[in-house]
Amino acid sequence: MIKDRLKAVFDTQKSYTDLKQRDIEYLVGDKVFLKVSSWKKVLRFGRKGKLSPRYIESYKVVERIGPVAYRLALSPELQKIHDVFHVSMLRRYRSDSSLIISVKDIEVRPDLSYEEELVPILAREVKELRNKRVPLVKVLWKSHSMEEAT
Repeated sequence: MIKDRLKAVFDTQKSYTDLKQRDIEYLVGDKVFLKVSSWKKVLRFGRKGKLSPRYIESYKVVERIGPVAYRLALSPELQKIHDVFHVSMLRRYRSDSSLIISVKDIEVRPDLSYEEELVPILAREVKELRNKRVPLVKVLWKSHSMEEAT
């Protein structure tokens, strides 16, 4: 009787889990991001703590090793790391053309910096705190869309 009840509970839990499970497959030549958030103590990639990146660069899938393992073409900086990763460590790379800014539009300087130019001021507001007033201004920047106003 106990075995039957345990089997019923296990089957119920399995059916709920199977609903959430999705099979992820990549083809040879696809680009993927590599998850590094679990490597916190091994590699920090410039920042530590909450601000450390979860995924780094896009890498090309070179070979499918098994149903859930893929070999990536890693950069020379990561040559000490084994190049086969589980599918849970990868995320599909999707290029979004709306996020790409033309280099001609931003006039990059020789030291790879550029200056933002504000176009119009969209809104003004004064925030009242307990004992002081803070002026807030919403600005639309040149070569940015309305959603990127700060």
